[in-house]
Amino acid sequence: MFSSGSLKKLWLPMILALKSDVRFVKGDRLHIKLQLSDWTNLDAEVSDLIAAVRAHEAATPPYEFLAVATAPEDQLIGSRQALAEQPARPAVWRGERYAHDRIRIGYLSADLREHPVARLAAGLFEAHDKSRFETIAFSSGPDDGSDLRHRIKSAFEDFVDVQRLSDSDLAALIRRREIDILVDLTGFTLAGRFGVLARRPAPIQVNFLGYPATMGAAWMDYIIADRTIIPAEHFQFYGERVVWLPDTYQANDDKSQTAERLPTRTECGLPENAFVFCCFNNMFKINPQIFAVWMRLLAAKADSVLWLLKTNATAERNLRREAKRRGIAADRLIFAPRIAVGDHLARHQQADLFLDTLPYNAHTTASDALRAGLPLVTCLGETFAGRVAASLLKAVGLPELITTSLKDYEELALKLARDPALVRSIRDRLGRNRDACRLFDTLRFTRHIESAYEAMWQAHQDGRAPAAFAVASVGRCTARSDDGAMH
Repeated sequence: MFSSGSLKKLWLPMILALKSDVRFVKGDRLHIKLQLSDWTNLDAEVSDLIAAVRAHEAATPPYEFLAVATAPEDQLIGSRQALAEQPARPAVWRGERYAHDRIRIGYLSADLREHPVARLAAGLFEAHDKSRFETIAFSSGPDDGSDLRHRIKSAFEDFVDVQRLSDSDLAALIRRREIDILVDLTGFTLAGRFGVLARRPAPIQVNFLGYPATMGAAWMDYIIADRTIIPAEHFQFYGERVVWLPDTYQANDDKSQTAERLPTRTECGLPENAFVFCCFNNMFKINPQIFAVWMRLLAAKADSVLWLLKTNATAERNLRREAKRRGIAADRLIFAPRIAVGDHLARHQQADLFLDTLPYNAHTTASDALRAGLPLVTCLGETFAGRVAASLLKAVGLPELITTSLKDYEELALKLARDPALVRSIRDRLGRNRDACRLFDTLRFTRHIESAYEAMWQAHQDGRAPAAFAVASVGRCTARSDDGAMH
């Protein structure tokens, strides 16, 4: 079933009916409805939630707001409001400048296990230059015993399981370890430890990878991004100072393995000769606006189906009903069960085109599709969460698959669906680009983020306040765009 649990589904509506000002309950309720694809009165609830955030009410957890808010300024308000009622905490780092032989990087995460963040970052952890950086993991989440967990533990010089430590004890531990740069990989997602970060245990604190928005806090110094993710005109909507990496903000693991065996369409439950539109995003990212586009695509392309990820039976029933309301046979929606990551990557090859969501794009899901050789069409949003797929498409040499309106998104997807030769040419170019492009070059990415860490550390050593900056590019990418130029 879905992650929030059936009990939460039952008691949240009751709380809202009795006392609508309970902290975060509006956002919790709306998020669960989106997970269930229950769009009853959705526009009114979304408008009410955004109005409540703008009125500085504690209406929603920040993460749950990302699938609703289409303006970065609203997300900044939401993050700051979530922290407003937190008690002030004295800083445990008191301004010292450490003098270590190597820069000490501490990665704080609840997700160092079989998890999308860990799958993206495992190669980065391994590729760090240990002659210049000492790397320490502070793992605040569960040990799932997975191969990925063991691999990540081996990548660090020191891996510390801190899930049972209180915020104050963990902050004290980080301070004792004299961490130069503390990189938070969780933010306001599940089991985030902002109570540790608020105690300022390290002189430099960085928001990276796990939370695709601002934390809006004075105790976060930097956010790792790129020119697509956070354009200069959006800097004002981030509490952190923005660091632009040259290619994309997203780490990727070049050791990620796709299963060798390709399942047949029959094994995937797909029609043999259909055009397969695909979206393996979480259900809460699918909204009526994007679903309406998808249904028009199915109507215009009679021999097509839509392949989605099976998450819960209620969402499946609701989406089939919504399809029928729009004149689309329910059996043209096909739901894929969750399977092992390598097998999941392999089955992407039986789809023809990945359709992205908005305002919350595919993130790791987009990288999975591109790694598997599946072209992806996206629509560029206004927020960090809505600009990720565009960043990835640029880094893989396919900028022509980025649109700037849902009208253009729909037209491009339909054009591709009607032109098999064009789709094949894009797939061929994606296949050629994967091994040479910036997106899956783990070592190149690592050198870029290390340059960012060194610049942060040097500014601190010089007594300069954190400020936005851009990292210079190293090397060249050999991915080709349509014009045949090298990028």
